[in-house]
Amino acid sequence: MTTPDFIIALFYAVDQEMLDVPKHPDAKLSPSEVVTLALLYAIKGGGTRACYRWLTRDSWVLCPQVPERTRLARLCKTHTAWTARFLAAPTVLGVADTYGIELIHPMREGRSPAQIGKQGQSNHRWIVGGKFCFILNQWGLICAWDCATANVHDTHFQPLIAQFADTMIVLTDTGFHAQTGDPINRKVCPRGTWKTRMLVDTVWSMLTTVFHSKKVGHRVWAYFRARVAWTMAAFNLLARWGLAIDDENMVRLSIAEFSL
Repeated sequence: MTTPDFIIALFYAVDQEMLDVPKHPDAKLSPSEVVTLALLYAIKGGGTRACYRWLTRDSWVLCPQVPERTRLARLCKTHTAWTARFLAAPTVLGVADTYGIELIHPMREGRSPAQIGKQGQSNHRWIVGGKFCFILNQWGLICAWDCATANVHDTHFQPLIAQFADTMIVLTDTGFHAQTGDPINRKVCPRGTWKTRMLVDTVWSMLTTVFHSKKVGHRVWAYFRARVAWTMAAFNLLARWGLAIDDENMVRLSIAEFSL
């Protein structure tokens, strides 16, 4: 699939989800166009400048109405709520885990009073940034997510798990266990048990290698949160396209072909 074909297919998929959202009378872009541009930004990865250069240089024919770079970034932030339309439905069994995102190098911590990231551990190394928690259903699609600074403990995301108390049993590692107040639907899986949790490693790998999400450069928390939201929406869209179930009823996710 060529890049123009991919953008057209992505726009069509988005347009089917946004049919009931009216266009503002003063807007130059339709809601479907705004969402498509935001998803392309999430899939492309990197900063806004690199993505904007790519849009205006290689995809101008398909996106002739693309606004100025900072205006496009504000549109992505303003319409973050639209990403909820692309979240998957919960299933009986789910998996939860956290993912660290580096905002600045640890050596630069504390140099700016406007720093939004905090120091924490991710993949057994220190980072200064944020982390987000996602809940996957049995097909590897994201049902819910939340984010916080990297210094918070995984138990901070227990309310995210608790909202599925009546619909889903959520498998977690031992980091989500608290001395008191654990959600009734959370099940701790010791190391080496419940191979279903291996699905998390696949999602981690895709977020890192396809979306380049391990390191971003946002300086305002609202824009960081918007970036995570559009990444979650883009992942679900692409994962549905590449979803396959083998003869052993195991989920096979593949989105590398959609990498930009």
